[in-house]
Amino acid sequence: MTIVSIPGSSGYLDKGNRKITYFSNSYVVGLAVVAGIGGLLFGYDTGVISGALLYIKDDFPEVNQSSFLQETIVSMALVGAMIGAAAGGWISDVYGRKKATLSADVVFTLGSLMMAAAPGPYLLIFGRLLVGLGVGVASVTAPVYIAEAAPSEIRGGLVATNVLMITGGQFLSYLINLAFTEVPGTWRWMLGVSALPAIIQFSLMVFLPESPRWLYLKKDKAEAIVVLSKIYDPFRLEEEIDRLAVTLEEERQRKQSVRFWDVFKSKEIRLAFLAGGGLQAFQQLTGCNTVMYYGPTIVQMAGFRSNQLALLLSLIVAALNALGTIVGIYVIDRFGRKKLVLTSLSGVIMSLILISASFMLRSSDHTNGLYGWLAILGLALYIAFFSPGMGPVPWAVNSEIYPEIYRGTCGGMAATVNWVSNLLVAQTFLSLASALGVGSTFLVFAVVAVIAFIFVIVFVPETKGLSFEEVERIWKRKAWGRGDSSEALLAGGDNATA
Repeated sequence: MTIVSIPGSSGYLDKGNRKITYFSNSYVVGLAVVAGIGGLLFGYDTGVISGALLYIKDDFPEVNQSSFLQETIVSMALVGAMIGAAAGGWISDVYGRKKATLSADVVFTLGSLMMAAAPGPYLLIFGRLLVGLGVGVASVTAPVYIAEAAPSEIRGGLVATNVLMITGGQFLSYLINLAFTEVPGTWRWMLGVSALPAIIQFSLMVFLPESPRWLYLKKDKAEAIVVLSKIYDPFRLEEEIDRLAVTLEEERQRKQSVRFWDVFKSKEIRLAFLAGGGLQAFQQLTGCNTVMYYGPTIVQMAGFRSNQLALLLSLIVAALNALGTIVGIYVIDRFGRKKLVLTSLSGVIMSLILISASFMLRSSDHTNGLYGWLAILGLALYIAFFSPGMGPVPWAVNSEIYPEIYRGTCGGMAATVNWVSNLLVAQTFLSLASALGVGSTFLVFAVVAVIAFIFVIVFVPETKGLSFEEVERIWKRKAWGRGDSSEALLAGGDNATA
């Protein structure tokens, strides 16, 4: 059967009378949603600490008196996430995407319960470390699991489902924060409830299959074909199996295990990792999770002192984040990754300048409440522009730009870059705001966003609707100047050091 590409079809292929759309196959959507609960854990943990911190300070005077302890409570989860992301790629490659996800759920649940029962700030910090380990592993495995089970035409939208779960988790965390504001043990309930999504994901994931690509290339071809048959129609199934057979033969001719430093020996993989790791770094260095971690605190800095009002205004910002991600799911496979992220960054730059100007003007005129509301408007616009593009695109791109043998390792390394950058911002924001002023701190984020815009133009290719094999050819062409390069992806000699 001839496969006809429809011009302007936004990444859909007409296969006979059938188009592949986001909701074409409920089985694939189900896999994406269950795997995406890992994103929900990420998002809930990100958002809940912003509200819980207001009440932790009330219970522990030493925390209230130390910006460093406050930053450490927030950022210790990021330290755990860095470790989890670095290990998650290896665990995912060796033991499979499914087992990696299940292990993340167990660790996250233990950390949540420990935080809820913590008698003092230091055990709370250790619980945050455990939660971070779980989130770090999930941040690597969930996008890869979804991408490897998704048809290429809708892969971006399905991977963006994981980001929707992140933003949905952040929104849910603010709702939970508001619900428990008048309940004894406020912050303990806020933090302890986060164990429920991990338990739910573990219970559902047990019954789901392993990634079909991982099964075919690492374990059981027959089992992989059974899973693939639930994803593709018969005419497309044969095509996918043929591609996997070619990939498997190529993998046999390469090294069978990849170490971290192998990534830098191949020019193609270096270029891919530069694009993927760079996107992950800029996602954090443009300040997104500053708004999520310290949202209520920033609202109070803008002049709104009530804890409840700060949480309510932050809830509105979180709602915009979730809605923006839904927009991202709709347009990422139509508009394309590169155009979407450039449009997103344009709005982010303008919004950060507005926030910066609002705080600078307010510092010179505390009596004018208008500047506080302008700062809140800037935060809302920032999230509205960030969430459709810079939110999902880095995760989608990193799930599809690496060859199979490198996917877990490079995905883990790129996620680690994300968490390191996240930690840097979270651990320094309050100190920077104290030293430079809130307005100047947001102006720094604006400058970083301009650099990110230039980076995307120069280094990030468009991958909309491409198969994994077609994306590999992009990097060969960029590295060697032609699409049919015979250079091995893990080359030796002169090519390895090119």
